Order: sequence, then structure tokens, then C-alpha cells
Amino acid sequence: MSTFEILVRLLAAALAGGALGLNRDLHGKPTGVRTLGLVGLGSAVAVMAASAIGGPGDATRAIQGILTGIGFLGAGVIMRPSSGFHIHGLTTAACTWLTACLGIVCAIAEWRLLIIGLLLSFVLLMWGGHFEKLMARYFHPPSDEPPPSS
Repeated sequence: MSTFEILVRLLAAALAGGALGLNRDLHGKPTGVRTLGLVGLGSAVAVMAASAIGGPGDATRAIQGILTGIGFLGAGVIMRPSSGFHIHGLTTAACTWLTACLGIVCAIAEWRLLIIGLLLSFVLLMWGGHFEKLMARYFHPPSDEPPPSS
């Protein structure tokens, strides 16, 4: 693999992660451009290094390790208050995991998969919340009854 090809793959991984991170930054979430850019870059580096130094199965073992390990990083941004059922950080954790996947895709130079994955990611991040609220209003309309007194 040429130096230019290495640069393109690693740059694409960092930019894909950075783009998702920008979305998270703009929404005031705990991971941002630097964090997700590094997750994408690190995933690509690990897969490319395993492919370069190992045998046929080493890249797939590296991918398995990344996807398992990144779950722990994502778990670090999930918070649950001591009372109640509202959990914060699941979307950010999912973005962290997705960024690792996109880094892997860049490492193996599956450009169509990268573009389609990024487009669908942004559709979900930009309009998924609006769709959830619309469906909640449709299936759980507010009642006219006053809330129960305590």
C-alpha cells in the first residue's frame, strides 16, 4: 500500500469521526470532534497495522477487538440518575461505536459503505429526534385530565 493510500484512508477515518463529533459538539454532548476523530483514526490504524503485519485472520481479530473494546469507551458516557428511568448518553455511545465502525470501513477502503453509512447517520442524528416526538404525540396524545395530586 502506498503512502498516499495510507494517508487517504487515515484522513477519511479522522474526517468521518470528526463529522459525527461535530454533530455531538453542536448538541452539547460529551464527545466531540477530537474524541470521535481519534476513535475513527485509531480504529483505522489498528486494522491497517494488523493487516500489514499479520496473516489473513489478523485484521478480523483486530476488528473484533475494536468493536468489543469501544463498547467500554461508549459505556463511559452513559449516565443514569439514581432515581427514575431516564438514561442520558445512549446516542453519544452509539455514535462512538459507529465511528469505530466507520474507521474500520476506511481502513479497508470501502468508500461506498462509508458514504452511505455517514449519510444515514446524519439523517438519524438530524431528524430522528423529531420523528420520535411526532410518533410519541401520535401514539400517546396528551390527555385533558389534570395530573394526579400528591
